[in-house]
Amino acid sequence: MIRSFQGKVPKVHEGAFISEAAYVVGDVEIGEGSSVWPGAVVRADFGRIVIGVRCAIEDNCVLHCGSPSGNPDAMNLIVGDDVVFGHGAVVNAKKIGSRVLIGMNATVLHDVAIGSDCILAAGCVIRPGMAIPDGSFVAGIPAEIKGPATKEQLFWTVANPAAYPGLAEQYKKEGL
Repeated sequence: MIRSFQGKVPKVHEGAFISEAAYVVGDVEIGEGSSVWPGAVVRADFGRIVIGVRCAIEDNCVLHCGSPSGNPDAMNLIVGDDVVFGHGAVVNAKKIGSRVLIGMNATVLHDVAIGSDCILAAGCVIRPGMAIPDGSFVAGIPAEIKGPATKEQLFWTVANPAAYPGLAEQYKKEGL
């Protein structure tokens, strides 16, 4: 379901896929080859959400934006290319680089900036305001940078973005 809010209509590239069971509302822009799967919510009512190309927002994710600080630089969520939001992730960051995996059921709190080529482990909780440099592997509650992401971990930032556009096309062909 795609809905406008306060006169702001989501802009979804014709090559993107939005499940009929997803909810996308407000000042949202979704790039080519990206997909939003059943139960996912992309809600841009406090600020703008821009999602790059070949991003996969898996089932039951929540992407929201805004900041309790009121800092204008933290009111929007800008997502790079080839980002995978694992099932059930809850994300209220301000910036996510490219080629990032946010693991299943991870929680990313306000004012977080994530670099490119990062892996956030399943179930981790990223503290408000955390800055995660490029190439990091992050895990834990609260999350800590455990070291560099390995080649094996970064496999997911290549394989998933490559697989999802084809799967999304199959869903479109079946009218789902």
